[in-house]
Amino acid sequence: MAEAQNTPVGSTTAGSIAVAAESTVATRMSAPPSFDVADFPVPHGREEEWRFTPLERLRGLHDGTAVATGSGVKVAIDAPEGVTVETVGRDDARLGKAGTPVDRVAAQAYSSFEHASVVTVAKEAVLTEPIRIAVHGEGGTAYGHQLIELKPFAEAVVVIDHTGDAVLAANVDYVLGDGAKLTVVSVQDWDDTAVHVAQHNALVGRDASFKSIVVTFGGDLVRLHPRVAYAAPGGEAELFGLYFTDKGQHQEHRLLVDHNTPHCKSNAVYKGALQGDGAHAVWIGDVLIQAAAEGTDTYEMNRNLVLTDGARVDSVPNLEIETGEIVGAGHASATGRFDDEQLFYLQSRGIPAEEARRLVVRGFFAELVQQIGLPDVEARLLDTIEAELKASV
Repeated sequence: MAEAQNTPVGSTTAGSIAVAAESTVATRMSAPPSFDVADFPVPHGREEEWRFTPLERLRGLHDGTAVATGSGVKVAIDAPEGVTVETVGRDDARLGKAGTPVDRVAAQAYSSFEHASVVTVAKEAVLTEPIRIAVHGEGGTAYGHQLIELKPFAEAVVVIDHTGDAVLAANVDYVLGDGAKLTVVSVQDWDDTAVHVAQHNALVGRDASFKSIVVTFGGDLVRLHPRVAYAAPGGEAELFGLYFTDKGQHQEHRLLVDHNTPHCKSNAVYKGALQGDGAHAVWIGDVLIQAAAEGTDTYEMNRNLVLTDGARVDSVPNLEIETGEIVGAGHASATGRFDDEQLFYLQSRGIPAEEARRLVVRGFFAELVQQIGLPDVEARLLDTIEAELKASV
């Protein structure tokens, strides 16, 4: 039912399946979710959810010493007709209903933000242009909160573009009404010194469809935690991601899909390429199928391409099943170097070695880039991948 594949010197891959009779099985060895930062102990790096993260590079986000400054980040939102954009205070009742912080940094972010951006797409509105949210770092420390809500049967594409330099901790909520369709492209194209830690919460309504594409290139340390839960039967979630981890970078993606409702689907595919000394990518994929979630259909996959010596990958898919009445469930993980046969095939047709390497990497990422559906964003990401590859020559 599930597969786990391992390749590598200097990388680890683990997979597990647990079947339990009780409905209280925990997917993670951590404190219960809470909006109160005091409910989470300061991590020391030995905890399961922090063991891969270099805490000394979090700039105090994990222990309460990071103080927000006025020059943290600037948020600009460009939205077409049919969209309401608001800046609200902490007391707005809509905030936090998509999910609760599950670690100390997310709770610190929720406890520390002053204003939140709320983007609402009206009922039955079908947007022909994307909503674009630009988050630009201006060199300081910031705590943020964003909410994107689609009313029933609305359809929208949202692009969240992170650039500049900042130390940012944030929560991002996606709330989908019944029959709504939302595609979100979150691009982390930070400067090399930025730190970005965020929890993404999606609550998917009846027969609603949620697609997330997470793209991570820049930053000194980026740690993202996409999470999905279902408000009613019939929901679908697709979680796609691509990352290019360069020398000295730490990029960590920790997914959780909580199948808490019957007859819902999920599919997660993340791919990464790594190059350079100290490049470290972490992918944790947790899928929980609760006892009530009969008829679930789910799969998750992570693939990593190691381009040079000195890079490290930790890939851990986890699947917990509390009912046997499911359509299907599985996972896969693999890490390896270039396929010699692919390179030989291209070189035998007169393509130089370095050009052959670039073609293989572009092909490796192509299926995920095509999920975006916005030509300008796709072209920009392919150009960034090309620039990263040229830098390694």
